Amino acid sequence: VLASKSPHLLDFHEDLVSLEPASKIQLKAIAEEMQAIIKGLEKMESELTNSANDGPVSEVFRKTLKEFTTVAGAEVKSLSTLYSGVGRNADSLAQYFGEDPVRCPFEQVVATLLNFVQLFQRVHEENGKQAELEKKKAQKEADLEKAKECSTPRKNSS
Repeated sequence: VLASKSPHLLDFHEDLVSLEPASKIQLKAIAEEMQAIIKGLEKMESELTNSANDGPVSEVFRKTLKEFTTVAGAEVKSLSTLYSGVGRNADSLAQYFGEDPVRCPFEQVVATLLNFVQLFQRVHEENGKQAELEKKKAQKEADLEKAKECSTPRKNSS
């Protein structure tokens, strides 16, 4: 029914091209990596503070480290903001599908959605093949019927 009334809806998977790569994302691992980056930046800032007492021997080191930590700090702040947005979007996705984000994590929602899309595509392909087979069968039957009509001798009406 959908194929005949709204065939463009059957191509919804084309709007979800990033779904398979998204299914490989592990938010917990990303959170752990973020924490490691933040701790690394904190260690560098601590090293910068400690090197202030080293005198002129570490002046070049301090200058370079200060420049780096300034840039890295801004990048880490930006990364944290992006990660927070990802977390909110992941929760929203779970809620959109009627799930509790605490009990149904992002990875599970995306895996379920990916499975649905793949199964839907497979069934759609099978339905197309089945329709084609039925069309060919109907054509063969029509051809056989025509052949019967042509080969059956007609009686003359006198």
